[in-house]
Amino acid sequence: MQISLAILIAVLFGCGFYLIMRRSYLKVILGLMLLGHAANILLFTSAGIGRGPAPLVSEGMTAAQPDGADPVPQALVLTAIVISFGVTAFALVLFRRAYDVLGTDDIDELRHTET
Repeated sequence: MQISLAILIAVLFGCGFYLIMRRSYLKVILGLMLLGHAANILLFTSAGIGRGPAPLVSEGMTAAQPDGADPVPQALVLTAIVISFGVTAFALVLFRRAYDVLGTDDIDELRHTET
């Protein structure tokens, strides 16, 4: 399972970097989305794949069970999902506005629009 997830993460990172290097602004946004998904999977697998009891402290206990699931990577992934959604929404609005004003999505043509 770990090997297949490592291969999936590598493929997502590779495809994301490849799309970021393209000339179309929409492909750059898709590349950023793939990089975000790859980073989320990397964070999620860093805690290890497995099931454990909830990290709750029962009444009368002073600490959580030692074999409990680690909630920190899950919280980090949820935060990263929300942030990547906001960045993607902003980039799409920015792309739409640039396309309406300039009539192109080619990044090389966007460089020549400076006055």
